[in-house]
Amino acid sequence: MKKKNILHITNGNVLTDYLRELDFKDDILTWQEMLCEGPIIPKIDSDEFFEIRSQFLKEFYDIEVNKNELQDELKKLDNAEDYTEINLWFEYDLFCHINLLGVINLLHQKEIDKPLYLICSGRVEGEKNLKGLGELSPEHLLSHYKNKILLTDKDKELAVTLWRTYCGKDHNILKPYIVTKSNFRYMSNCLKAHLKRFPHQKSGLSVLEDNILRIVRDKDIKSKHHLLGYSLNYQGYYGFGDTQHRRLIERLSIFFEETETSLKLNRKGHEALLRQHNFASELNNNMIYGGVDRLAFQFSVEQNKLVKTIFHVN
Repeated sequence: MKKKNILHITNGNVLTDYLRELDFKDDILTWQEMLCEGPIIPKIDSDEFFEIRSQFLKEFYDIEVNKNELQDELKKLDNAEDYTEINLWFEYDLFCHINLLGVINLLHQKEIDKPLYLICSGRVEGEKNLKGLGELSPEHLLSHYKNKILLTDKDKELAVTLWRTYCGKDHNILKPYIVTKSNFRYMSNCLKAHLKRFPHQKSGLSVLEDNILRIVRDKDIKSKHHLLGYSLNYQGYYGFGDTQHRRLIERLSIFFEETETSLKLNRKGHEALLRQHNFASELNNNMIYGGVDRLAFQFSVEQNKLVKTIFHVN
């Protein structure tokens, strides 16, 4: 019987290194992008996509993209006919799920039609917190691999639809998919979390920004670095990294009183949490999500959807 020739696509270097330590000998493509932030066009495998992303990562995060390294990784898909299956290693959070949608869309664009398996971590029996793949013990990780889920054609179609919608101009179209049944068991949580990244209609803060202010109010925070640890640990379904949280905390500085030994909310910070005033334009968190400018919409709790920001209505 012919030996299986497997390609693993992982969510980053940490997991790739972990799989190598566990003696995975197959080919591994390491996905390095953070598609949950910044402008995106649907066609990933294109010069235009690369230019848009390079420019965004440089401007917002001062990250220089190594084009050769990126292309070397993607070249592994050029001989896809050699593989008998492709395994997708992505986690429960929004950061990973939008990358996962991008990867499935890329395979679709390249007309790679191989069995696709999902290895996705999250809830682990006996554990209170959701776990990333890199946080699992070797036994747990191998058990996840053994119980990997074969994605159906319907799952793949859903992923491509969600990707195109995310790249589009109306993210309310994502709402009906919150209740769509699929093998992406955390997709519903991620879509809800995404819509709440937009400014709240009353406070102008996203759920994550609101959460960071609550941490400052409720905990004895010594410094921004101390706050960073808390905000990373208590971010629910977002899965953002240090770089993203640092940017958020810096923007939220208008709400802090900072001394050498403490970080407290100032009056504005308390007003924001009480939702007495909309701080969206002052905060000016001008991130783009796929095809949508964040500041062009606000999340209405009453209507449970995104509504156009007043100053953007023509």
